[in-house]
Amino acid sequence: MEIKNIIAKNIAELRKANDYTQSDLASKLNYSDKSVSKWERAEAIPDVAVLKEIADLFGVSLDYMVEEKHKIKTKDKISAFTKLHNHGFITGMSILLVWLLAMLGFIITDSIIEDFKFQWLAFVYAMPITFIVWLVFNSIWFNKRRNFLIISFLMWSLLLTAFITLLVFSINLPKIFALGILGQIIIILWSRLKFKKENREENNEL
Repeated sequence: MEIKNIIAKNIAELRKANDYTQSDLASKLNYSDKSVSKWERAEAIPDVAVLKEIADLFGVSLDYMVEEKHKIKTKDKISAFTKLHNHGFITGMSILLVWLLAMLGFIITDSIIEDFKFQWLAFVYAMPITFIVWLVFNSIWFNKRRNFLIISFLMWSLLLTAFITLLVFSINLPKIFALGILGQIIIILWSRLKFKKENREENNEL
């Protein structure tokens, strides 16, 4: 197999294993998704410096990128999956920490403040915080296209939190959810926008 095809195969496999789109990978490398598409179709080869960036990003060696078979480099082959697995656990633990703090807040207010009947609000406020934490970690490690879904959840949870908080003060304002309809339309339109990536010079490709 030609070196172009080997590199193309390895880039595509590593990208998919880490749940990256071509646009995600292009953004990480400061290239256009068109360039990534060319690499994966074996129409062009990234230069050595960029190939090293890709290897570092996915936790494999530079040799891995140019090898057709990876019998010896099993540790490198697994490392990309291990990294994704660990990132998922860190994200999950961070979300659980939010709810642990909410439980702690509930227990403290219930124990210390007498005649306070709204301890349960700690769990209501934990909802939008959960989506904020998820959004941050997803933006750093995972598929950024999922951000639009998370932002939608965040928006509706904020509106629900505001609605419930107002109810505590005997203010019934269901019309507040009308803001969510407009917000959801904006999020959908925003998700359909295509942002141009900053392109590097095409002559950097071999």
